[in-house]
Amino acid sequence: MLALAFPGSFLESIWRLKPEARVQFEEIGSGVSIALIAAIGTACAVAAVGLAQAAKWGRWLAIGILTANLVGDSVDALLRHDPKTLIGLPIGGLMIWYLVKKKVSAEK
Repeated sequence: MLALAFPGSFLESIWRLKPEARVQFEEIGSGVSIALIAAIGTACAVAAVGLAQAAKWGRWLAIGILTANLVGDSVDALLRHDPKTLIGLPIGGLMIWYLVKKKVSAEK
């Protein structure tokens, strides 16, 4: 988010990880991109708090976020012919499996 908000800063090197992401963010506009990343970050932070509190809603929020990510990775692999996104499928799938199977003793 900061790399989008402050182009040309010391954060510029972050785009070396996935150069096409910068172009994609620029296509939808920096304001929208920053808001989107802020919303995703907020959702992840809220899920982390819920998981730390062993709350049932936190677990289900985390499962929802991971599921959305898996769908996005699958769509990228199919429509953009980007097989690199498939690495996230087994990782996300295992995380979802763990959260679904996990018995939380202090579930609220």
